[in-house]
Amino acid sequence: MSTFDDQIRDLEDEIRKTKINKATEGHVGKIKAKIAKLKRTQQEKILGSSGGGGYGYDVKKSGDSSVALIGLPSVGKSTLLNKLCDKEISTVGAYAFTTLEAIPGTMFYDGATIQIIDLPGIISGASKGKGKGKRVLGVARSADLILIVADVYKTERHLEIIENELFHVGIRMNQEPPKIVIEKTKSGGIAIATLKTLTNITEKTIKAILTEYRVINANVTIRSDITIDQLIDSLEGNRVYINAFYVINKIDLIDEEEKDKLLSTYQNSLDISAEANINIPKLRDRIMDNLKIIKVYLRPHGGVTDFEEPLILRKGVDIGEVCDKLHRNFRSEFRFARVWGTSAKHPGQKVSITHTLHDEDVLTIVRSAR
Repeated sequence: MSTFDDQIRDLEDEIRKTKINKATEGHVGKIKAKIAKLKRTQQEKILGSSGGGGYGYDVKKSGDSSVALIGLPSVGKSTLLNKLCDKEISTVGAYAFTTLEAIPGTMFYDGATIQIIDLPGIISGASKGKGKGKRVLGVARSADLILIVADVYKTERHLEIIENELFHVGIRMNQEPPKIVIEKTKSGGIAIATLKTLTNITEKTIKAILTEYRVINANVTIRSDITIDQLIDSLEGNRVYINAFYVINKIDLIDEEEKDKLLSTYQNSLDISAEANINIPKLRDRIMDNLKIIKVYLRPHGGVTDFEEPLILRKGVDIGEVCDKLHRNFRSEFRFARVWGTSAKHPGQKVSITHTLHDEDVLTIVRSAR
């Protein structure tokens, strides 16, 4: 009896042998859907047999955001954690697999508290369970930002392995979720409404893939120019979309010419040396830029603005989410709010609970009398 890997390999070979055109697009889409379902079933069996109870080590999220350091063994993640957090947190050793569990630390930056998690080194095949890789990658799935740490001498190979493993546990780096809404109906077949011109997939292929997932009757609304893979991601429903960038470590060991070549090849990267303390302040700045954190100052109703202790929030947050952060009853007791700052049309604008806040806004929340 063939294994999951055998079945997946056979299907991938069939795709490679197929000449992609309008006539074969639907067939290729169905094969990709079958591969995605096989991989999901394979992962579910790995998790069920490992006793892990699902994704991730038991790392309790804390702070205003979380950042995962992920890489192969001995790339310097433990030293980097210690430098970012200005504290000896993670054990450093000159041998592979020094870190055997997920180790959290805290980075303080301009009033924000950022959790930095040093993950054990992963190996090729981690997404299939090798070296407890599923559990390690599970922590990365729950992070707000991923730093892929690579050795300066092995950058290409390291990044290839890490990106492949992250992809196979459903992490989509630096992508927006596809704008697809699928509403199943009891009858009427599949009706597709597109708000953007589709250049990467035909309606025939969409229907073929939906049928593979046993979606026979549905209203499908598509608001972006999606690909076959994005449609499958949406149907699988277990993908996460996380910002990430490369951190190329031990940069002090190569000359300027080699460094320039490396950075031109990997533009979404930052060169550092954790050991020599090179570009650590730049890395902290880059982390904060990617996390898209904003400050919001609270002003009590009829009181004075507190500029000393702002709320640290993610960009795009609305007032309802602020209510949830402040107290479990604030949302139900909310009457209205007033906002001063760039998100307001005028100072002190009266707004609803769905109003989106901007950086350095001043906010007053007015609640119903108890």
